[in-house]
Amino acid sequence: MAEIEVRQIGADGWQLMREVRLAALLDAPEAFSSSYQREAGFGPADWLGRITQGANFLAYATGAGSGPAGIVGGFVPSPGIPELVSMWVAPDNRGAGVGRALVEAVVGWARAEGHHQLHLWVTEGNEPARVLYERCGFTPTGERQPLASRPEFTEIAMTRSV
Repeated sequence: MAEIEVRQIGADGWQLMREVRLAALLDAPEAFSSSYQREAGFGPADWLGRITQGANFLAYATGAGSGPAGIVGGFVPSPGIPELVSMWVAPDNRGAGVGRALVEAVVGWARAEGHHQLHLWVTEGNEPARVLYERCGFTPTGERQPLASRPEFTEIAMTRSV
């Protein structure tokens, strides 16, 4: 298994965040509540705004090239339980522990912020993501909603203690 390094994205990383996020939206459009078309038009202020609203992380896997192997975000809706959002692992890095490392980064962030629970939405039918989340301690809550960007898909909610 590759060694995984996870780094929080700072203001100077907005361009790399944009690049990885757009790659995620192209690779798995049914997994996100947004679209490539929408976010490709975002400017620097939009990306910097995302960086300052919570925490965003990039993962790097040794031996897998120099670019990011995945991305994830965490934010707290007002008011609410922190959310794990926008997780994506590059296809060449799936199954190598990148997803777990990204989840644990958001869990650590939520804990450091004084929270006791973490919530997420996963598209129904995205079995690899659902199984990963279950392995990371998340359980379904019973909540369901249409995926904002593609209402023909349904999201299910999951939560875990941090």
